Amino acid sequence: MSAEAQLTALEITLPPAPPKGGIYKPVVVVGNIAYLSGHGPYLADGGMIRGRVGEDLDLAEANAAARQTGLAMLATLQKELGSLDRIKRVVKLLGMVNSTPEFSDHPKVINGCSELFAQVWGDENGIGARSAVGMGSLPGQIAVEIEGIFELHP
Repeated sequence: MSAEAQLTALEITLPPAPPKGGIYKPVVVVGNIAYLSGHGPYLADGGMIRGRVGEDLDLAEANAAARQTGLAMLATLQKELGSLDRIKRVVKLLGMVNSTPEFSDHPKVINGCSELFAQVWGDENGIGARSAVGMGSLPGQIAVEIEGIFELHP
């Protein structure tokens, strides 16, 4: 099933693609690779999920923020590429978690995004290489920021 059809089957509604927050391109395509700039947990109403994990947010809330970030990433990819069906596979994700120094479950937070992408593209193409790290802060005190690299169909 195509990625666009899978979104419909899963009854997933994407938020609008988030506005740019600086001087950069949301997506840069080089050959058959799409590099997606860092995204935060952008909500349909234009807000963001904010706070430090381990202080303001618990693991479940942070995991939901990572999933919301994944939805924002999909919205940008769809807008910039014209269709999610252009994407062949997830190559790599870098997930950054705004967390307290004591918090150590960063991978479990970023699983929220990885699980979403596995639902959209399947385990074989939706799960790529990944890093998940903690940060002392993120722009605007957002809970999570994730960037990605995607292979495109020829």
